[in-house]
Amino acid sequence: MKTPVTVLGLGAMGSALARAFQAAGHPTTVWNRTPGRAPELEGVTRAATALEAVNASPLVVVCLLVDATVRSTLNGLDLTGRAVVNLTNGTPAQARDTAAWATAAGAEYLDGGIMAVPAMIGGPAAFIFYSGSPVAFERHQADLAAMARPAYVGSDPGLAALHDIALLSAMYGMFGGAQHALALTGSEKISPIRFTEDFLLPWLTAMLSSLPRIAKDLEEGPEPGAAGSNLAMQAAAYDNLLDTSVGQGVDPALLTPMGDLLRKAVAAGHGDEDLAAVVGLLRTGS
Repeated sequence: MKTPVTVLGLGAMGSALARAFQAAGHPTTVWNRTPGRAPELEGVTRAATALEAVNASPLVVVCLLVDATVRSTLNGLDLTGRAVVNLTNGTPAQARDTAAWATAAGAEYLDGGIMAVPAMIGGPAAFIFYSGSPVAFERHQADLAAMARPAYVGSDPGLAALHDIALLSAMYGMFGGAQHALALTGSEKISPIRFTEDFLLPWLTAMLSSLPRIAKDLEEGPEPGAAGSNLAMQAAAYDNLLDTSVGQGVDPALLTPMGDLLRKAVAAGHGDEDLAAVVGLLRTGS
């Protein structure tokens, strides 16, 4: 028989997780703070209390709204011998604090960062970062794969949240730039569908191919003279982006910080280097 699993929290994501476990053949117990949530779930056992739910399974998956509700839900429960997998969105600091608390309560603790929307859970494109107890991950890796591809990133409980936030930061930065581009073209009534399909998506896809080179420069140091478009050149041309935005009646707020960063890099002597040089400038201790 497959490992029994408890899922605490039946929002859109928690329901998707429970559904994936049940579909993969795991005896699945669910509990939600508000009774009656996710009535479409079939083949699961609904616990009346969090205590009943936790006692039902050696693997407890928590997917609640915010970090504070994790402790308020589990507080006072005996977690000895159980693996607690916290998939509630949070910060690295919160993950470390919760890990210390859960470990003191007897649990083997894993923190997780879900890189998927609910509809992707159980499918091939979804993956979940995990960090924390290597014992719990090794024991339950196959069980966790029912939800999404497991990616273990280290024993420090905060590393899953850090990876999660890093990828989300990149996503929002990319979408912010794309939304600015669509605002610019929309100021001249250019079709957003045609612009996106014919130009925006191919351009962004091509530009993403430079990321491995930037990563290589950060890890191994830049190759002399290898910058294809140095920062001095980019900083000099950047005002054209801002001036055009203002001229088209588009708020340049999304673009202004990058221009400031480019000029800071040039002033610090990185004018002959490429975009990898700005990464260190973002670290407040640098």
